[in-house]
Amino acid sequence: MLNAILFDLDGTLVDTDTAHFAIWQRLLADRGLTIDLDFYKARVSGRTNAQILADILPELSEAEAVSFSELKERQFRESANLERLTGLDRLLAWCRDREIRRAVVTNAPRDNAIHMLDVLGLMAADHRPEDNEFETLVLAEELPRGKPFPDPYLEGLRRLGTVAAETIAFEDTPTGVQSAVAAGLTTLGVRTTYDAETLTVAGATLTIAHFDDPQLWSWLEIRSGTPGRGVVQ
Repeated sequence: MLNAILFDLDGTLVDTDTAHFAIWQRLLADRGLTIDLDFYKARVSGRTNAQILADILPELSEAEAVSFSELKERQFRESANLERLTGLDRLLAWCRDREIRRAVVTNAPRDNAIHMLDVLGLMAADHRPEDNEFETLVLAEELPRGKPFPDPYLEGLRRLGTVAAETIAFEDTPTGVQSAVAAGLTTLGVRTTYDAETLTVAGATLTIAHFDDPQLWSWLEIRSGTPGRGVVQ
């Protein structure tokens, strides 16, 4: 039985990697470090800013790292053109029809997460809870460890009061997939940034192009045990 879904945010609910890559590329170039997309995928995407900067700019002091992160995320919020990933409305309607509970689990900084969810019309602090598409927002930065450790997804399960056997996760990065799988979740990979092989090796049960992917709907009908019921076209 499927009772809950935990969604990653960046690259899953909204395709943001192009914007993030361009900003990281520009800011690192200012420090004499030229990066390409392969570098971004290997050492930036899916990690917290603290992890990224400790790895690629270890010479920064703690205060300098915080300042760099704030600049980077401010530029993202000012520049990103945000649109819901294809098919997300269909999937959310399907969840509402079945009363499947939903949460967001992200490595994104708080200000970014709130900004994206608000702009996308998915979750806003000043709205009534029943107006939000998600019950709760789990931020890795508020936990002892972020993805790829299981802590964020374990916290998501705890907040929804559900168990891994009755919950699935959607993720777009290897670190995110590893985090969800380590928490015991069947995890579906979204191919916005990484290919099917990379996500499958990380532990994804199935990979999809977006939420309108026919493979997703066939899989959900089998998993939910109610083929064809309430599928929104």
